[in-house]
Amino acid sequence: MIVARFRRWASESFLRAEHQNLGNIVRLLEPGGPETGVVDLGYDDGSRTALFARAVGTTRVHGLEIVEERAQLARGRGIEVEAADLNARLPFEESTFDVVCSNQVIEHVHDTDTFTGEVFRILKPGGYAVVSTENLASWHNIGALALGWQPFSLTNVSKVALGLWNPVALHRGVAETPLPSWQHMRVFSYRGLRELFDLHGFDVEALVGAGYYLPAQVARLDGRHAAFLALKARRAVGTGPAV
Repeated sequence: MIVARFRRWASESFLRAEHQNLGNIVRLLEPGGPETGVVDLGYDDGSRTALFARAVGTTRVHGLEIVEERAQLARGRGIEVEAADLNARLPFEESTFDVVCSNQVIEHVHDTDTFTGEVFRILKPGGYAVVSTENLASWHNIGALALGWQPFSLTNVSKVALGLWNPVALHRGVAETPLPSWQHMRVFSYRGLRELFDLHGFDVEALVGAGYYLPAQVARLDGRHAAFLALKARRAVGTGPAV
């Protein structure tokens, strides 16, 4: 009974945190006009891609998605869709886009160097990326580790079952076999995420947090321990892809 109540509370809180995080992403996006080229990497059904496009004010929207069923839904929203593995070279020329968005995707990618380098490559000089992910150093992950549990952000790491050893993980006990692309491969902390983009030649302009265990205002001040992180990083004018 106690566990069930906690899961209900946690589920509602998680949804609030996701909403806060989407708000952070939208605030990091810049109005750019109808000709601004935007690509969303791992956009699921395209509903959030449409939100990002409205924030930028553009109709030039592309997306990459590996799950064909979700890609079909996005095509119905008018998004130009291609299937691609985000661990490999992306099917775009260098300096194609003004904006790259990627929300809760990098944690599903096993080759994060290739992913980050490709984000840099496909951006135009002066363009920017907004990348959001879960925070390994969030207080709820720290608390789970202190109890000897799997951290919440690394419970979906098996193709056999969800919620690997964490008795209050949201999806523990769900009778569902997740797709391999839904598994979490790598989860970053605040400083780790920033340094990854620094290493690939980006100028990191902002890194903000949203968390379901803290009021939104506090999470924005304490991004190092928030549940979600949203990073804005720019490809400087006159720079080429890192070797």
